[in-house]
Amino acid sequence: MKKKLGLLYGGKSAEHKVSMQTAMAVIKALDTDKYDIHPIYISESGEWVRGPQLMGPVENVKELAFNTQEQIGSNALSTTLFQANDEASLDVIFPLLHGPNGEDGTVQGLLELLNLPYVGNGVLASSAGMDKVIMKNIFEVAGLNQVKYNSFIRSDWQSDKDAAYERVEKELGFPCFVKPANLGSSVGISKCTTREELETAFIEAFQFDRKIIVEEGLTAREIEVGVLGNDHPEVSVAGEIVPKKDFYDYKAKYEDGDTALIIPADVTDMEYAAIKEDAIKAFKALDCSGLVRADFFLTKEGKVYINEVNTMPGFTPFSMFPLLWKHTGLEYDALINKLVDLAVERHTEKQSIKYTI
Repeated sequence: MKKKLGLLYGGKSAEHKVSMQTAMAVIKALDTDKYDIHPIYISESGEWVRGPQLMGPVENVKELAFNTQEQIGSNALSTTLFQANDEASLDVIFPLLHGPNGEDGTVQGLLELLNLPYVGNGVLASSAGMDKVIMKNIFEVAGLNQVKYNSFIRSDWQSDKDAAYERVEKELGFPCFVKPANLGSSVGISKCTTREELETAFIEAFQFDRKIIVEEGLTAREIEVGVLGNDHPEVSVAGEIVPKKDFYDYKAKYEDGDTALIIPADVTDMEYAAIKEDAIKAFKALDCSGLVRADFFLTKEGKVYINEVNTMPGFTPFSMFPLLWKHTGLEYDALINKLVDLAVERHTEKQSIKYTI
């Protein structure tokens, strides 16, 4: 029997366009003999629109941006998505949302309240994984090796900017990286080598979040692995990102194609073992489920530092996460099927939890 699969995409986020590309790629790969495909578009201003069932691939993302004049409010949304005996009822939701208001636990919370199976991480892992400061604090407790970092709230910075800059210079030094705490796809990130660049970077990052993180610069290779599973996660082969530019920013990721992805990465068995162990440790520390991409720094001395995990990594066939699994033996369409199965498995397990005494 075919599953009715709801695809959530778009979103009120700076990563809206990335999500649209992801949705188009997933729709193209879905087997219509296995799934009825039901698109749910979230506009950049936050309106939700459930589109007509898709009978096959779309050629342009504009076909997925439905008219928001036909939007449905939050009450109607709950009714539309969850009616047990209605033809409109969906079996599984696949959130293809990147960034705040989608990847950060907000949408996951809604789906939990509706008691719907959904692909990917739950509320806790999504929210903690979205906030780089909270994530790094949890990793510190878990004993994972990381570079030094500072964090700042916009109001504190505004009250004494010089103190913030001096703290970075004293505790981290240059070079360093300034990032919004709650954003992905390298949006708002700057590399700083001087006080002047640091001041500009703070202004840039605070445009995208009220909290930012500043990380110590490190001369190292960027190594990534995919993690897949629920309670017993598996790890893909390792891949390496080699930016032709100074660092892996948004343009290098999505516009210029100015980056080489090397899969499998040239790492020793010992280095891979350490990366794999830390990837699983990070996955479990955040109580992840479904999927994450775990990003590491690897120094020439062979020392491994975890950078972050991405709880909804780029998911087109040419993104690192699917490519890592392709080289591990799991093709894109099979990866999607696996994630849907993991979502159902987790949801079924949750139904055994008692909520009454």
